[in-house]
Amino acid sequence: MNSVIFAQAANSPGILNIVLIGGGILAAVIVLVFLFILANFMGLYVKGRLTGANVSFSEMIRMQLTNVDYRLVVNEKIKLSNAGVKIDTKELEQHVLTKGNLVRTVAGVINARKAGIELTWKNAAAIDLAGRDILEAVRWSVVPKVIDCPDPSKGRVTLDGVCKNGIQLKARARVTVRTNLLQLVGGAGEETIIARVGEGIVKAIGSAENHKDIMANPGLISHAVLGNSLDSQTAFEIVSIDVAEIDVGANVGANLQAEQATADLRVAQAQAETRRANAVAQAQENTAKVEENRALLVLAESEVPKAIAQAIREGKLGVMDYYNLQNLQSDTGMRSAIAGIGSGKGGPDRG
Repeated sequence: MNSVIFAQAANSPGILNIVLIGGGILAAVIVLVFLFILANFMGLYVKGRLTGANVSFSEMIRMQLTNVDYRLVVNEKIKLSNAGVKIDTKELEQHVLTKGNLVRTVAGVINARKAGIELTWKNAAAIDLAGRDILEAVRWSVVPKVIDCPDPSKGRVTLDGVCKNGIQLKARARVTVRTNLLQLVGGAGEETIIARVGEGIVKAIGSAENHKDIMANPGLISHAVLGNSLDSQTAFEIVSIDVAEIDVGANVGANLQAEQATADLRVAQAQAETRRANAVAQAQENTAKVEENRALLVLAESEVPKAIAQAIREGKLGVMDYYNLQNLQSDTGMRSAIAGIGSGKGGPDRG
């Protein structure tokens, strides 16, 4: 059948020309595609082979189809290879697809390796994708960072604590920290370190018996704070805590005692005023009772003449008895008057 077709094509020059032209076009397309591949990938391929990166044509074509900057990936892998870091091209490609910063992540891994810090690509990529600055984290691992405690930008310049003898101490510390790359993802930040160190310093001051001990040896605070594992579950490792400044504040104990004495005085004055008011009320009440008894006495005395008259009418008391009673009352009144004069109430001196 094929021989018949070719025979017919040979007998028909027009069909043969069409076949030849189609074949030529197809060959030209193939050549152009090959030249395109050579022009775009050959240089990077050769460069990768020479540096040990070994990025294949298929990997570069795949990255081109997935809209990944294969030039960037190949160049960064070459950097890693030159630094002695072996990594699969697929991992670099995945980091780009997940919107990671490939350049900074690669630089962080290389810097960590040069500094002798163990940092795997997996951890570095996780740090970058978590929004942390990988280069800054590596730099703080190599050169520790110094944090002021308390943070002056928050409005406080000293940490205030009171010793057991009542003297207030005002301290300011500087905390040297190193980044803990293994806990950077999910670990607490600087604010937690500052809060924990501040709490530890205040506690250390409060546990001191005498403020002079702290003033003579501020290192007691550092030793007490460093023994509490304040960097647990944080993104940092505390290298040292140095007390930069410590001053004596107010005598809080004396002030509290003075305020307590003032409060006690006010309470005593209030209680005395209450007692005085009660005494005045009681005196007024007694005066009222005296007046009441006097009124009752006057009332009772007013009944005496009536009783005498009733006794005379009934024959129980004679007229002479009444006069004798009057004389007795007069004699009693005279004796009372004489006794009053003799007691120094205005009469002549009888001695």
